[in-house]
Amino acid sequence: MNIVQALTNQFHLQTWQVENTVKLIDEGNTIPFIARYRKEAHGTLDDQVLRELSERLEYLRNLDKRREEVYSSIDAQEKMTEEISAALTKAETLAEIEDIYRPYKPKRRTKASIAREKGLEPLADAIYAQSPNSPSPLEMAAGYIDEEKGVADAEAALQGAMDIIAENISDDANIRRKLRHLFITAGILASKAADEKAESVYSMYYNFSEPVNRVAGHRILAIDRGEREEFLKAGISVDTVKATDIINTAVISPAGSPCTETVREAGKDAYDRLIFPSIEREIRSMLTEKAAAAAIKVFSANLRELLLQPPVKGHIALGLDPGYRTGCKTAVVDATGMVLDTGVLYITHSDAQREQAKETVKKLIQKYKITVIAIGNGTASKETEIFTAEIIKEITGKVSYMVVSEAGASVYSASKLAAEEFPQFDVSLRSAVSIARRLQDPLAELVKIDPKAIGVGQYQHDMPKKKLGSALDGVVEFCVNSVGVDLNTASPSLLSRVAGINAAVAKSIVGYREENGAFTARTQLKKVPKLGGKAFEQCAGFMRIRESKNILDNTGVHPESYPAAKKLLELCGYSLKDATTGSLAELPARIADMGEETAAKETGVGVPTLQDIVKELLRPGRDPRDELPPPMLRTDVMDIKDLIPGMELKGTVRNVIDFGAFIDIGVHQDGLVHISQITDKFIKHPLDVLKVGEVVTVWVVSVDIPRQRIALTMKRPVESNKAEQ
Repeated sequence: MNIVQALTNQFHLQTWQVENTVKLIDEGNTIPFIARYRKEAHGTLDDQVLRELSERLEYLRNLDKRREEVYSSIDAQEKMTEEISAALTKAETLAEIEDIYRPYKPKRRTKASIAREKGLEPLADAIYAQSPNSPSPLEMAAGYIDEEKGVADAEAALQGAMDIIAENISDDANIRRKLRHLFITAGILASKAADEKAESVYSMYYNFSEPVNRVAGHRILAIDRGEREEFLKAGISVDTVKATDIINTAVISPAGSPCTETVREAGKDAYDRLIFPSIEREIRSMLTEKAAAAAIKVFSANLRELLLQPPVKGHIALGLDPGYRTGCKTAVVDATGMVLDTGVLYITHSDAQREQAKETVKKLIQKYKITVIAIGNGTASKETEIFTAEIIKEITGKVSYMVVSEAGASVYSASKLAAEEFPQFDVSLRSAVSIARRLQDPLAELVKIDPKAIGVGQYQHDMPKKKLGSALDGVVEFCVNSVGVDLNTASPSLLSRVAGINAAVAKSIVGYREENGAFTARTQLKKVPKLGGKAFEQCAGFMRIRESKNILDNTGVHPESYPAAKKLLELCGYSLKDATTGSLAELPARIADMGEETAAKETGVGVPTLQDIVKELLRPGRDPRDELPPPMLRTDVMDIKDLIPGMELKGTVRNVIDFGAFIDIGVHQDGLVHISQITDKFIKHPLDVLKVGEVVTVWVVSVDIPRQRIALTMKRPVESNKAEQ
């Protein structure tokens, strides 16, 4: 297979783009480095396309490897033909290659293999040939009676021959391909209750059916889980007449023969006993794989938006980890993330303890000048939120709060990493610290947690672990490298996500920092043990050093482009000092007068790199997250009982899934906006118009207090339109 051509066609790119990208990948370059610092080589492809291309490249190479293995196996059996060779060369999927290999693949003992051992293959071949002048199959079978081989009579010989014919039909790649197509285009996926009396969350699937080519991914995953938990039984059905017609058309001789009916019966046996169960498993597996891939894509998109949420910078935060029996754990964290104070409050016990807790929080606010409070959304979160809102009303300072997701906080606080970071705190206090830091800088804190535990997906525990882990790691890597990392404050967890840096090198960087003091130049990275030249090339551009005398060390300009940056400034009548003082307002205009292509040629870089250099020089130390709308902070709290249909509210998107989005509207319980209630325009998926962290306007549709369910809409009610008019 011409892999470059295949990738060119699939991704609708030019050949040179694919060739250069494959070369860069093979040279050991990371995707973030290729995306950011080799734009001229691949034509400014974005991170996502490059990652998908890399994954497809690996798949096609594995496909070619399997193709070679199958060819060698068939050839070793001396059964290779020009037809088989051409079919293998043409095959574009693993399923096609395995279909070709099926007749030649070593099998466990089957009815057919036992019949072959009894010497019945010539009889099977003679019957399958369906000669018009042949004797009846039973008469032919009489000549194969051999008690020593276990063929007692003609009926036994005939049955053995039919078993061989059935297996040969089942192994026919053309028949399987056509039947597979029938299952996909005309099959029905149906599920029913394993026990109709059993109550479960899968009740809507107790009598469910939908065409295979239309069933939604989240339904497939729900049915799969229902089966595993033994609440459901599911399967695929197709029109049996159409299926047997496909087989008969392929195997029945139009000339007619005394053997034709026997071949027809063998074909029916092949379908019922061998082909149907096999292809049903294949299609179920394909549906699950496709649904999982879509779910991973949704999870990845949600995680990306969550990690890139704007940090609440420059604020001293109070983290509250709610709890009933063990109390509410507290942690005061300064603007750099350093822990200033910790403690425990009892706000759900007696009135006296609650009042004492209020006084404690007020003193903390006054002592540390706290301006934001982060509340975990777990057990007792509602009570803690009410408690916080009451305090805010009772004090004069400007303080606001936000409920943040606790997902993964308990996993982190009990981890070896947390123990190393906070050996002096117990597990619960570490969790309070994590909650405060999540508000201050979501990215820096959430990278410490396994992405699967962050809780912005659907059915994530049912996903293939390797594929999910790879996809989510890619998202984290993208986010960290997009923002950049402060080399003098970053934790080992954050550093290990930088392109070219693994966990061991990250620890080595921190160790060097602790031993030698703060980094003052990117070039010092070359002195870090275990960090070689290739790693430096990959990571240097993503590291930031605010303390460096060279302003370029606090930008996304790669060290290899420092000469180009300086040359550009000289051409435009500036110096690095002007970049330090923010005096480059006219730089874009001067480059425009000169012409971008001319400026790029003079500085020795391509136009895309030139544009990136200019962007960084204009805003050294820029954080792309600062350009996004800030998170919504609250000062008051509502109860689900306060909601009435038609009420207009502001909310924050917490999770986007296949059938809608969950919105935090400040009543502890997230409301659901179904996909049909997002917009009047047609959308394929909620992700087309919504993203995690986005602040949206919603209206209450209905409230089910006993079941704690809130239905919302983003479509403005007619009454609201009339009121405005």
